[in-house]
Amino acid sequence: MKRFCIGDIHGSYKTLVQVLKKSNFDYENDLLISLGDIVDGGPDSYECVEELLKIKNRIDILGNHDEWFINFIDTGYHGSYWGQGAHTTRDSYMKNTNYSDKFSFNSHAIPVSHKGFFRDMNRYYELDNMYFIHGGFDRHKPIGETPRDQMIWDRSFLNQAMSAKNSNNFNIVGDPKKVFLGHTTTQFWDTTNPIICGGGKVINLDTGAGNINGKLTIMNIDTMEYFQSDLNGELYDEFNGKNSK
Repeated sequence: MKRFCIGDIHGSYKTLVQVLKKSNFDYENDLLISLGDIVDGGPDSYECVEELLKIKNRIDILGNHDEWFINFIDTGYHGSYWGQGAHTTRDSYMKNTNYSDKFSFNSHAIPVSHKGFFRDMNRYYELDNMYFIHGGFDRHKPIGETPRDQMIWDRSFLNQAMSAKNSNNFNIVGDPKKVFLGHTTTQFWDTTNPIICGGGKVINLDTGAGNINGKLTIMNIDTMEYFQSDLNGELYDEFNGKNSK
């Protein structure tokens, strides 16, 4: 078994299948840990979930965009009012379930397998003294004590790690050897490559797949070798992005 981690996908199905192919990912034997935000931004959220459901060994981390969609599934209310690129998720599900009226679109249109996919997401995951989380956590406390909302929204942990990019004194309770996260695109630092910071412990894999000028990244968590898609703008004629309305 090879073990991989993938950054925020944001409805970009074409980049997802591209990196799985480039990495020679084995759907039956390899492990994939997704760092959350499967939906919103790209036009193919439905297709992304369908593809991920084909993978036998998979761990899914909860992202803030996923949380909004779960709220819609459970209550009929969408946390961003279908903003922040979420309208592309609604449109993707309408297209694939032959639902034509967005004003009456409801959770009954979501396949049972997809509801289970989102409801089974993890707040975070630990594996061989490595942490996997969407946003961040309080590094001065055990990771499990961090509230759910902080885990999916936090950026302070990454900002601290960036401030100590090359430091050997970036201390984390529990002393994990690696922390993989997403949520904050590396494009804020003018790159579409993964960023390693926090004295080499923290790896940011959100390389902008939610944006037209961004990429999706998958990384082997044992060798640190990574594979990237083409830019969304090269794969899609039209790509709204996660910040669109």
